[in-house]
Amino acid sequence: MRKALIAPVVALTALVLAAAAGAAGARHAAVAAGCDKAGLPLVTKGMLTIGTDNPAYPPWFGGGELKGSKWKIDDPATGQGYESAVAYEVAKRLGFGKAQVMWKVVPFSQSFAPGRKKFDLFVNQVSYSPVRAKNVDFSASYYDVAQAVVALKGKPIAKAAGVAALKAFKLGAPIGTTSYRAITDVIRPKPGPGVYDTLNDGVTALKNGQIDGLVVDLPTAFYITAAQIDNGVIVGQLPAVGGQQERFGLVLGKGSAVTACVDRALAAMRADGTLKKLVGTWLAKSAGAPILK
Repeated sequence: MRKALIAPVVALTALVLAAAAGAAGARHAAVAAGCDKAGLPLVTKGMLTIGTDNPAYPPWFGGGELKGSKWKIDDPATGQGYESAVAYEVAKRLGFGKAQVMWKVVPFSQSFAPGRKKFDLFVNQVSYSPVRAKNVDFSASYYDVAQAVVALKGKPIAKAAGVAALKAFKLGAPIGTTSYRAITDVIRPKPGPGVYDTLNDGVTALKNGQIDGLVVDLPTAFYITAAQIDNGVIVGQLPAVGGQQERFGLVLGKGSAVTACVDRALAAMRADGTLKKLVGTWLAKSAGAPILK
């Protein structure tokens, strides 16, 4: 009886798999067909409108201010800086040349607020969260947020070239954070970690020499070394910590027909190494945040 059932079950399984493959192929074809730029529902016909905040700060944007531009610090239209480079690469893969990209000033908090959008996509280090995603679409990740070690220039830890070299130093982080877990789970230093109630307490401890290095997420590391510690330096980025990964996504209007097309472009950029290359160029080399191994 069992042998008699094998053939029908195998045949049925094959039919189910074939149907699933056909459905997946149909979905892929539908996305591909819907991503023809001529058919995309854009804010301005024939142009891809990209929003970001003003000023535009490095290393996410670069190239300085352009004459007559409304942007301060850096103009996203230069194509320099990590987020500008990512945005133009996505645009290119959607079929838009540089001259067909239009940048619009949009305050950060307005990007994920409810309501109709004046942009096709927005890029400005917006972390995905379920609460924000109730009002807008988030693309797939264009940057998985890394943890980094901040130290004082001239100190021995500043010369550490790998994770193993950090084990001899006293490190600190705010309590209950992914940064603290990076110390205990990734670095595992011999001295016990310094634990602080707030980030400012950790910054003060670093300034006062109570710890050798402070572990924070990379965007915060950029801010600390630019604005809070005159002689601060980013020693490097750490390998990923397990669990929920914080990620930056491009923001689009809720239910936007462009979202699937952007996701397809980002998936291709991740698969062919483009995102990794851009991280190396703009966040590791240019921004002085090497990746520690």
